[in-house]
Amino acid sequence: MSSATPMIGRRALLAAATAMTLVTASGAAFAADAVKVAAIFTLPVEQQWISRIHKALNAAAERGDIEYVFSENVSNTDYERVMREYAEAGHQLILGEVFGLERAARTVAADYPETAFVMGSSFQPQEPNFSVFDNYIHEPSYLTGMIAGEATESNVIGMVGGYAIPEVNRLMNAFMQGAREVNPDVKFLVNFIDSWYDPPKAKESAFAMMDAGADVMYAERFGVSDAAVERGVKAIGNVIDTSADYPETILASAIWHMEATIDKAVEAVASGSYEAADYGTYSYMAHGGGSIVADAALVPAEVLDAVKAREAEILSGAFTVTVNDDAPVSDK
Repeated sequence: MSSATPMIGRRALLAAATAMTLVTASGAAFAADAVKVAAIFTLPVEQQWISRIHKALNAAAERGDIEYVFSENVSNTDYERVMREYAEAGHQLILGEVFGLERAARTVAADYPETAFVMGSSFQPQEPNFSVFDNYIHEPSYLTGMIAGEATESNVIGMVGGYAIPEVNRLMNAFMQGAREVNPDVKFLVNFIDSWYDPPKAKESAFAMMDAGADVMYAERFGVSDAAVERGVKAIGNVIDTSADYPETILASAIWHMEATIDKAVEAVASGSYEAADYGTYSYMAHGGGSIVADAALVPAEVLDAVKAREAEILSGAFTVTVNDDAPVSDK
């Protein structure tokens, strides 16, 4: 196996240097036992899903818990090489998303049993060192569905997704379930653009749904909220809060917080107790992994009260949001 230094690029090096500067400036330099962490992303760190992982890792770096470097825009064909280089360089914990390259990623993990891998995946952990996570924010998605179901006047809601894979499907299905709880008459138009980042295509799909009567849009992808602004309809956000970018448009958003997942994995590596596990549950609301933000200026107080009551039931365990990974379809 090669002992070459990872080709992490200028941006990755700057990220590591920035993290060190922030910690040092606060008077808390990295501890000698700070966990060495590397992340590998197939898209830019600004992309909403990846941004949440990057944010949590930067927070851990600023506390001095980890030394953090990352590579972004790594192609699927290059992903295995980058994984191996980070492992060879002595990084104790490697994170990323492997939805399109499960077999290659698991092969690399098997070759480095002393390295902890925590990867976004639709499948199960692999002993001894390959853990998985996912954005289980179906609970706040359900709550945003309640808001959308009350908001629609046409009883038609449009939904534009990236790919019909479990981590997208479960959020959309939960949203639909929440909307139907408060509005049994609501109908859904569903389309997947088969891309993680194609705002023009998402926008075009959204316009088609609005032409078909949708007056509330579920914006799983960038581009949908832009279309909503142009047509003067409302939208529901996903993963991040974009309400400041789309004023008077975003009713509510289901937010993903990766801090609980990252902190649990780092703690396990630091204590020597790490083992292959499913970290998905740390995205649940009870662990602080998910939350809802809503615009009180756009959502009536009585609707917000109903949402808060349901949220309390979710947190107490009195109400369970169904995890449905099946691909959602339009109502006929």
